[in-house]
Amino acid sequence: MKIETVMEALIKNGYSVRYFASGKEAADYLDVSLDGRIIGFGDSATMSKMELYQKLSAHNTVYDPNQSKDNDAFLEIAQKCLTTDIYLTSVNAMSETGELVNIDGTGNRIAGSLFGHKKIYFIISTNKIESTLEKAVWRARNIAAPKNAMRYNLRTPCAVRGDRCYDCSSPDRICNALTIYMKKMNDIEDVEIVLIGEELGF
Repeated sequence: MKIETVMEALIKNGYSVRYFASGKEAADYLDVSLDGRIIGFGDSATMSKMELYQKLSAHNTVYDPNQSKDNDAFLEIAQKCLTTDIYLTSVNAMSETGELVNIDGTGNRIAGSLFGHKKIYFIISTNKIESTLEKAVWRARNIAAPKNAMRYNLRTPCAVRGDRCYDCSSPDRICNALTIYMKKMNDIEDVEIVLIGEELGF
């Protein structure tokens, strides 16, 4: 895989793209780029490892549902995230041809990544890139989703076994919606893909 080819595909699909060798470099870039803004976060292990909440909340108003202590607070903060000027999140997988893939259980992350903001950033480590869209969807379901279920100690077959998707009916299931982003959404001024050449998320 040539990262230049992936970047060209993303640009062709309407995105602006930046590449950084490390999470620290990407975090420093975002820290400088975003100042005095109202920012919403979508759940992301990548962003957590980059400590973006700690960095950006020092000089921005940042709403991050994962900072909540109970479900009511989570939902309240998640709703605020839908109307911020800026939204930051990640994806579960992407293809070399520039399609992005996300799975969601509650819907707030996908909802925030589709509408309602002036600018959206997708923070993506290159370990999530697959050669085709079909393989990207497979990765989202069978690699990313089980690891996320394990991350939250959920009682799903994929979390217990840690190997693949079982298309379960568990109350803890997080695979309730699967979104494929074919191109940049209309009416969002800018969607920027921040690629990171370091394995950070799932």
